[in-house]
Amino acid sequence: MTAAPQVTGREISNPPSDGISNLRFSNHSDHLLVSSWDKSVRLYDASANVLRGEFMHGGAVLDCCFHDDSSGFSASVDNAVRRLVFNYGREDILGKHDAPVRCIEYSYATGQVITGSWDKTLKCWDPRGASGQERSLVGTYTQPERVYSLSLVGNRLVVATAGRHVNVYDLRNMSQPEQRRESSLKYQTRCVRCYPNGTGYALSSVEGRVAMEFFDLSEAGQSKKYAFKCHRKSEAGRDIVYPVNAIAFHPIYATFATGGCDGYVNVWDGNNKKRLYQYPKYPSSVSALSFNRDGRLLAVASSYTFEEGEKPSLDKTAAAAAAASAAYVH
Repeated sequence: MTAAPQVTGREISNPPSDGISNLRFSNHSDHLLVSSWDKSVRLYDASANVLRGEFMHGGAVLDCCFHDDSSGFSASVDNAVRRLVFNYGREDILGKHDAPVRCIEYSYATGQVITGSWDKTLKCWDPRGASGQERSLVGTYTQPERVYSLSLVGNRLVVATAGRHVNVYDLRNMSQPEQRRESSLKYQTRCVRCYPNGTGYALSSVEGRVAMEFFDLSEAGQSKKYAFKCHRKSEAGRDIVYPVNAIAFHPIYATFATGGCDGYVNVWDGNNKKRLYQYPKYPSSVSALSFNRDGRLLAVASSYTFEEGEKPSLDKTAAAAAAASAAYVH
């Protein structure tokens, strides 16, 4: 194991004033969308390190995603699903859930916005129609528990909920899940991300583990799956375990990054089941990760994730989304 390289990252200017819930690079540029507990969604040009726009909501924003470079979407604690029009600084409410909206994805395959909520439902929206619940809502799909994380690849959608449930859908037929699974990890799910090649997904949990799963249910397909420990340390003979909050796959190479409450980002070679290297420690927990479209940049959200409860003395100002120029070659 070689020493971790010293990565030169720069702090994004004008960061949110509270914890970062998620960040996403555009599929078309180096624009970066950042959602925060300070009720804002901010649009940055990561290459120029410039804040391009800001939207304020009625509650903390738990997730965000791009449509294209002119618009995006957000999921908020105020139960609303919003479309954000960047050039005009305008926002429209597509509709609402009955509880906070935890996650949001835009499907390029179907042209729909997909949201998961703590009201135990998944909803699909048509952003091309007029705003309003009745006109935008395509379908509502009941989940076994509160939705914690979503991920898309092609026509496949993976939904991870409380109670360690995992539902796999084909977006072309949402009447029922294609597969109903239980997480192979023993504790609460934090993040799910599909492999870019469409063969499976990675799942992380609060117990400092990541499971590598495959859609192919044959014996040969399932024999490939495995789980591994990460974001842990030994101290005074005790094994200290940190939640794994984020997973991001490199868009070109078969590598991926994980971020944890230990403040570290690790980069892994999943095919050879080994860690390639570790970034220097960030000031606080790593809450979100995103590679840009060609994998040259990695955005890292470093902010307190309340893993130890309320800390009155803690400065919870987001320590940053850092865009680090690095190529992951193995």
